[in-house]
Amino acid sequence: MRNHHVMSHSTESFPRLLLTRLSLFLALGLLPILSGCVVAAAGVAAGAGAIAYVQGELESTLDQNYDKTLDATRAGLKDLEFAKVSEKKDALEAELIYRTALDKKVTIKLIKITEKTTKVKIRIDLLGDKAISLMVLEKIKANL
Repeated sequence: MRNHHVMSHSTESFPRLLLTRLSLFLALGLLPILSGCVVAAAGVAAGAGAIAYVQGELESTLDQNYDKTLDATRAGLKDLEFAKVSEKKDALEAELIYRTALDKKVTIKLIKITEKTTKVKIRIDLLGDKAISLMVLEKIKANL
């Protein structure tokens, strides 16, 4: 009789245990997605100078004129000795594509936000490389 009671108790709590584990699994599964959104939102909220690294792309807004940022980007990439592949530019946006010595593709997008503010987006290869992206951004800043 006692075994039957324990079995009945275990059977009663099984749906609750399953629900608890399923909730935990879903929460942990969504954590990377939600944390990426939080990082992006924090970068936007912080304004100029903030850095966000989301889904392989480093993004920062610099308090600098678009043309000066473009010149600083070219100089920074030259300092890093990256090989130029292509460059597209108009009055509002630019895309520079370079290659590292190990043939990693470096894509930098510059977007004119205001007369004194430029957004910089840096991606290394398809999946991104945070360390190299940060080095590129620091070289751009050093040349401003």
